[in-house]
Amino acid sequence: MIVRILGEGQFNLPGAAIDELNDIDNRMVEAVESEDRDALHSLLLEMESLVREKGEPIPLDELVESDLILPETDLTLEEAESIFVGEGLLPG
Repeated sequence: MIVRILGEGQFNLPGAAIDELNDIDNRMVEAVESEDRDALHSLLLEMESLVREKGEPIPLDELVESDLILPETDLTLEEAESIFVGEGLLPG
């Protein structure tokens, strides 16, 4: 899965890490539903860290379509409400 971190670049995230990413995504949905701003911010940072640590950076001169674009870590709860509803960023 190709994941873009805005302002930083793209990463090729191996399949083994997608379940972890989905778990964080599911917890983000719960944080938004409970209006927990601190948890949301922490989970956004956790998601970015996971992608950086387990993903392989894609060279900047290589054009690849992203499967997922992570939101900014300063995302407000109000902005998150439109993104993290239902299944969140990742279906399933």
